[in-house]
Amino acid sequence: MSVDTIIDLKNIVVSFDGETVLDDLSLSIRNGEFVTLLGPSGCGKTTTLRIIGGFVTPDSGDVFFAGKRVNDLPPHKRQVNTIFQRYALFPHLNVFENVAFGMRLQKKKNAEIKERVAELLKLVNLKGFENRRVHTLSGGQQQRVAIARALANGPQVLLLDEPLAALDLKLRKDMQLELKKMQKSLGITFIYVTHDQEEALSMSDTVVVMNEGVIQQIGTPQDIYNEPKNAFVADFIGESNILDGIMRADFVVEFFGRKFACLDRGFAPDEPVDVVIRPEDIDIVEPMKGHLTGKVTEVTFKGVHFETIVDFKGFKWMIQTTDYYPVDSVIGIVLNPEDIHIMKKSEYSGLYGDYSSYSEEFDELADPTIDLTDEGGGESVD
Repeated sequence: MSVDTIIDLKNIVVSFDGETVLDDLSLSIRNGEFVTLLGPSGCGKTTTLRIIGGFVTPDSGDVFFAGKRVNDLPPHKRQVNTIFQRYALFPHLNVFENVAFGMRLQKKKNAEIKERVAELLKLVNLKGFENRRVHTLSGGQQQRVAIARALANGPQVLLLDEPLAALDLKLRKDMQLELKKMQKSLGITFIYVTHDQEEALSMSDTVVVMNEGVIQQIGTPQDIYNEPKNAFVADFIGESNILDGIMRADFVVEFFGRKFACLDRGFAPDEPVDVVIRPEDIDIVEPMKGHLTGKVTEVTFKGVHFETIVDFKGFKWMIQTTDYYPVDSVIGIVLNPEDIHIMKKSEYSGLYGDYSSYSEEFDELADPTIDLTDEGGGESVD
């Protein structure tokens, strides 16, 4: 165990009513890190959080806190506090007393309580709200009170179970920024649960993507987005066009009967792979200048871009572009090596990435040769 590791889960197995919820899960979390557990409903992320908090005991496996095994340690004896979706504030107490509640249970002195509450209310931008009743506060203000209360006893780890779910979109985005600032200011570990991909990417130092009780990938937001490990991660984190390919050699992948330059290596010759191309990475050009050509089947205006569905050989891709191309227009696309991401085949292969339920005739270029240099004019692979 690393000296800077604060939470270590080893081979955790949890079942409810005979159904496996966590399947041999192992995870290390560093001190002072903002970690997000991300995945769809039922993937096991909240159960993982509750195991760390002491609310669920694993069927097998071990939970370590700062190097000490804490499987049998009850929640109130762990240096952890939890904020749930419902803030569970005390309606009969004002803001000051809600924040002070835990410290009063610990019989701390009034002067210490007053100083600590003032410090925390300033941190959560609620200075001057001490005497307000919680039912008079907005949802965002109530959430700040819940955060201040959770921090009052100085936990080393703060667990947050979708705490922004009840807020409207603008307030949720504002609170994402505030939570990140608080975490950096406090320097303590935040472990955050969400199913919202944008939330995870914008707030986290590390993202843990989960599905069906198994960790699919751990990495920085940039790594998770740009280098997904399998088709589930690629589809769950943003939009992705995912298609079958064959790795002909290092840096050369074939799909749709054509060879393309890519930046990936280390695959076996002629190994079947999944090819990921993000909608925002696709350049649209005139049909005869494209590596591939297809027909536009659907266009949706999204405010900052058009979400354009294009049929390529019976497989429909999503392209995000600021230019408008009407339905039935024929376009060409150019794919640069850095826009093509290669993944190994997995149990999720073939399940994601096609934005269609029907297809039309694919219009191929007469010359299938693809330039495998960045700037053109060099050797090509056919």
